[in-house]
Amino acid sequence: MPEQARSPRAAEAAPPPEELIELLFFAYRDFVGDADERLQDYAFGRAHHRVLHFVGRRPGMTVAELLDILRITKQSLARVLRDVIEAGFVEARPGVADRRQRLLHLTPKGRALTQELIRLQTARIARALDGFSGGERVAVARFLRGMINSGAAGAPPVRLVAEADIAGRPT
Repeated sequence: MPEQARSPRAAEAAPPPEELIELLFFAYRDFVGDADERLQDYAFGRAHHRVLHFVGRRPGMTVAELLDILRITKQSLARVLRDVIEAGFVEARPGVADRRQRLLHLTPKGRALTQELIRLQTARIARALDGFSGGERVAVARFLRGMINSGAAGAPPVRLVAEADIAGRPT
């Protein structure tokens, strides 16, 4: 392959795992930092963000399903849910078949905030992937899936993403 036709990344040496660890720490810091800054307006943290995100992706999920996804204690989730419900971002509706179930839905206010946070994070991902070929994007997704514990209890994240609805779907 002629030198000028090669991708600039083709000549890069593969980073050692120790460097990848640092890159992951910094990438995560900045990826969530965009949203963290916006969530400060509501005195919300990362747990609030995750609740808003997954409730937006799966309207009507139960509290038990959300616990499986987030892997946090019931007490922690109860505190975060109380915050987002009292602030008017999420509502808990009784189940149709079992009225004791609490089915979680974003309110219009919750959808607006969630979509704003998704836009911030999508823009960062788009900038990072700019210039990547389709195959390189597939490799990035394969790497990220490989980082997830596939045998862990709860809803497998890859299946969750495949079945998820786009935030903003009318509920």
